[in-house]
Amino acid sequence: MSEKRETYSIDIAGIHRELELFEVKPGLRIAILNILGDTELVEACARALAKKLDKVEYDALVTAEAKSIPLAHALSVVTGKPYVILRKSYKPYMGDAFKSETLSITTGKPQTLYLDEKDRELIKDHRVVIVDDVISTGSTLQGMRMILEKAGATVAAEAAILTEGERAKWSDIIALGHLPVFSD
Repeated sequence: MSEKRETYSIDIAGIHRELELFEVKPGLRIAILNILGDTELVEACARALAKKLDKVEYDALVTAEAKSIPLAHALSVVTGKPYVILRKSYKPYMGDAFKSETLSITTGKPQTLYLDEKDRELIKDHRVVIVDDVISTGSTLQGMRMILEKAGATVAAEAAILTEGERAKWSDIIALGHLPVFSD
């Protein structure tokens, strides 16, 4: 049986969670928010983010695969706005997809994002809100912005459940909270 991990306590949208700390590189740990399967938290966060986005004019939500998909879906239900998923692997049925490359903080490896051809018209010449679960380094945001620019979309706002790391770096992000990073 594995040892019990150290946790970080947080309250998000009125919900309490204990986030386990994981080492992502020597001497650096982060608190992991995994919303997959956490319907209570996803729905509470979607309602709270929808309120914060109430004054933003936008036509669609855009997120990257995979952990933030439930959030984008729940936010779509609450706001009535459609959502688009930027995929991490290309499939032939995606046609003439746009792509961009980012570096993932959790894997430390390059990650490619793809915008399916079928979704290009949904966001072309439209205002979109980028949605993510946790914004850490900003590399995924950068990759999403690159694809959205190619597709002719305008980023109206960027929203996340949490930001992480240097708080001042994320002052433009609409978020429900912030996570520190843990250095040994």
